[in-house]
Amino acid sequence: MNFVIAIKPDEGYYRGGTFEFSFAVPTMYPHEPPKVRCERKVYHPNIDLDGNVCLNILREDWKPVLSISSVIFGLSLLFSEPNPDDPLNKEAAEDLARTPQNFAMNVRRAMQGGYVGQHRFSSCLR
Repeated sequence: MNFVIAIKPDEGYYRGGTFEFSFAVPTMYPHEPPKVRCERKVYHPNIDLDGNVCLNILREDWKPVLSISSVIFGLSLLFSEPNPDDPLNKEAAEDLARTPQNFAMNVRRAMQGGYVGQHRFSSCLR
């Protein structure tokens, strides 16, 4: 019950990128949520540089009626509507909240395989 999916946003800050997420489904599923990790370093308020994902349905809001499809929908939503109010990457969250235009430039730079601050990102453009 381990697999990888790709999210390919077609709008918003992350348009044109491809982001892979690994899923590890526990034996207690659906009573426990899957473990989800972003396989690519991404400049995002809700995904830290190690690939950990801040999505409420993967933590306290998980319910057995939710499904893998619900998680995929939630991940897609993170790319169309990043949430600076619930960050794992505080730098990206502050950037989005204070200077959305600068945030957009940093996202594009990261997606092209450049540096944002001290961190180098690999290209994820398709």
